[in-house]
Amino acid sequence: MRKCSFLMTGVAAALLSACGENTADGTPMETPQTEAIQAEMSETEIAATDRQRANPAEKLDTVLAAQDDAAKARYTYRHPKETLQFFGVEPGMMVAEILPGGGWYTKILLPYLGEGGKVIGVDYSLAMWPEFGGFADEAFLENKKTWPTTWTETANGWRGDEGATVEAFAFGNRNTALDGTVDTVLFIRALHNLARFEDEGDYLTQAITDAHALLKPGGILGVVQHQAREDMPDDWADGSNGYLKKSDIIAKMEAGGFELVDESSINENADDVPTAEDGVWRLPPTLGTSAENPELRSEMEAVGESNRMTLKFKKV
Repeated sequence: MRKCSFLMTGVAAALLSACGENTADGTPMETPQTEAIQAEMSETEIAATDRQRANPAEKLDTVLAAQDDAAKARYTYRHPKETLQFFGVEPGMMVAEILPGGGWYTKILLPYLGEGGKVIGVDYSLAMWPEFGGFADEAFLENKKTWPTTWTETANGWRGDEGATVEAFAFGNRNTALDGTVDTVLFIRALHNLARFEDEGDYLTQAITDAHALLKPGGILGVVQHQAREDMPDDWADGSNGYLKKSDIIAKMEAGGFELVDESSINENADDVPTAEDGVWRLPPTLGTSAENPELRSEMEAVGESNRMTLKFKKV
């Protein structure tokens, strides 16, 4: 074991576009499939989706303003508005969120995507969790078996009255009925452990394969990931310290059927300059090396959260 990321008027355009059929001028083409989908939607659902799509930036501002103070405290480093806009996430979409954890982004996505939207939580493969050792004891692993159910129940409690619907699964056991239907897959700080244990079970390769299958043609895969400098040792930048090289991620994604279409500096932090002795968990919010050292803690808090690459890939 190795050591321990267009609109036509109304909802019809969105539904037609989702089917991947276009006329010569790029206008979505109506098909029997989309006609059936529209027929199943109530007038209320159609009106709600139209309203949500009318001004997504304003809606996102409202959602972000409604988050609790602990979440807002991290906007300085996580830039959720700019990040979601960069990836093109809009109300009514279907979004897969990789390793959603305690729901920091989920609690934003659910009300933002709204009625007609869906959040799909995706956990690491059940087979990968034992690789962590330590905390991944028998009780932890037993609980992971029911994670898709328990996380969905928890996330449903965050939906509110007009939030997106929720579904969940683990890598290696995806719901294949969703294949070709997802607008966006988000790997936000979720790639390093997949890369770290790649040699033990092809976990990163499997995750990229599942993401590619889920996405509709031309769908977007968004990566926000702790970034290692290209001159850092490869065995340090293998994910075991939280950091990965941009070149390695791009190569992996291209091998998995994705094309890099854009990148952004919105989540960069020039003050994060780790050495080969450092891990990302020395920084906020973990502050793993400074619990008993106020001076070091102050130094790490001054650096802030990690330097992160933000990459936008398209399914090809």
